Amino acid sequence: MSRPQQIIDSATSLFMQLGIKSVNMDDMARHLGMSKKTIYLHFKDKEDLVKKAVRSFCKHEDTQMEEICSRGLNAIEEMLEISKWVMSVLNNVHPSVMYDLEKYYPEIAKSLKSSRHKMVYESMHNNLLNGQKQGLYRKDINADIIVKLYIARMDAVFNQLLFPMKDYKVLDIYLENFKYHIRGVASPKGHEFLEQQMKKSKK
Repeated sequence: MSRPQQIIDSATSLFMQLGIKSVNMDDMARHLGMSKKTIYLHFKDKEDLVKKAVRSFCKHEDTQMEEICSRGLNAIEEMLEISKWVMSVLNNVHPSVMYDLEKYYPEIAKSLKSSRHKMVYESMHNNLLNGQKQGLYRKDINADIIVKLYIARMDAVFNQLLFPMKDYKVLDIYLENFKYHIRGVASPKGHEFLEQQMKKSKK
């Protein structure tokens, strides 16, 4: 692994654990066991490091999503696997990360949202169309509108005005949003299959 990638991976891990604002370049240097001067050989400043850490995180997310969608699962199984993976990520992400990005690095936050919206739209749109073909989702839903509503609700998960960190856990909000979505689009056949899967997961 190259030195810049090592720094990016460590930075991503620290930002996810502690939040972005609370980690400075001195902390980063101590964590990496190297001088700040060495870090600045590869990154212009903290903003440059944050940008590249976010890009690396997105690339990893894209790879994970592609891997899940390549398994040949039915639409509901695929959504359940995606939800498990997302929850494992959220469980290891400091709740202030998105807030810090939007407040201190708005351009990076804007780029992140745009990238995530595109990825979610493509994967969810395919999932909805496949689910309709499989008879697991209702035939009367408009996939384009449903996906855009889902994306809007995902953005709301991190909205501090709606869900202040002191009162809500991001994991709980995501899970309620997921259940709301999947039960809303499922056909009677889909509901029956979903309940079977939920019972299995509780055993």
